[in-house]
Amino acid sequence: MQRANLSAVTEFILVGFSAFPHLQLVFFLLFLLMYLFTLLGNLLIMATIWGERSLHTPMYLFLCALSVSEILYTFAIIPRMLADLLSTHRSIALTACASQMFFSFMFGFTHSFLLTVMGYDRYVAICHPLRYNVLMSPRGCACLVAWSWAGGSVMGLVVTMAIFHLTFCGPNEVHHFACHVPPLLKLACGNNVPDVTRGVGLVCIMALLGCCLLILLSYTFIVATILKIPSAEGRHKVFSTCASHLTVVVVHYGFASVIYLKPKGPQSLEGDTLMGITYTVLTPFLSPIIFSLRNKELKNAIKKTFLSKLYPEKI
Repeated sequence: MQRANLSAVTEFILVGFSAFPHLQLVFFLLFLLMYLFTLLGNLLIMATIWGERSLHTPMYLFLCALSVSEILYTFAIIPRMLADLLSTHRSIALTACASQMFFSFMFGFTHSFLLTVMGYDRYVAICHPLRYNVLMSPRGCACLVAWSWAGGSVMGLVVTMAIFHLTFCGPNEVHHFACHVPPLLKLACGNNVPDVTRGVGLVCIMALLGCCLLILLSYTFIVATILKIPSAEGRHKVFSTCASHLTVVVVHYGFASVIYLKPKGPQSLEGDTLMGITYTVLTPFLSPIIFSLRNKELKNAIKKTFLSKLYPEKI
């Protein structure tokens, strides 16, 4: 009987926003608009970089790769979440749940690794400008992007395999809008659950902290170099090339730290669900806005490429 019960869970029920029945339509419209804006913003950035030859540089190659990872990350989670907001049948098969977890972790960590690579790019450009073309050759840039994607794939595979090698004995209600690790761990049974919980948490935190420390190290050298520039105008000009990246890093790791480093303790399931929106919907929504508004070169290129065709008399 016990063996039969252990093999009974073949699907999960994503509880999601069912605790807010009167707000589900509002949530659907809000998240749909934010998702469409995220897609449009990232596609606009990619099209601008592709079409403007002056942006065919390592920094914008990495930004283009970042936009791709962001589009794929949101595509792995948000369409399903939007469909569930309009549906009363919120079940998801075990294999579909594992796939969603793999792709969300893969693209999420690829995003983190690419942000780290972009920090290194700014470090080389500012601290070693004479060696920039050598260190950031086309082949070198392609390798950095490829290693970022490979690292994200490994992280997604490790986390997903660790979670779905556990036994799920029921109940099968996942108190989240996606196949997220903490609510799934609460449904698992067996003596190895605590070990898997610690292992997965340690791997994720070490990867995020490693990326964060490398970015901090890059900016430590960048700030030290900027402070040696005699004129205030020169310092401002150099730092402005880092402003958009630094802002996105603060937003990305700020929300990630809330999720992974929050103290354990009693917390409402509704609170966990709403907190999940910050890194699933809000962060990808803000990223293209920050890069478009804080990066003067990209902003001018967008105006030149698109707005000049719509409003030629204003450009």
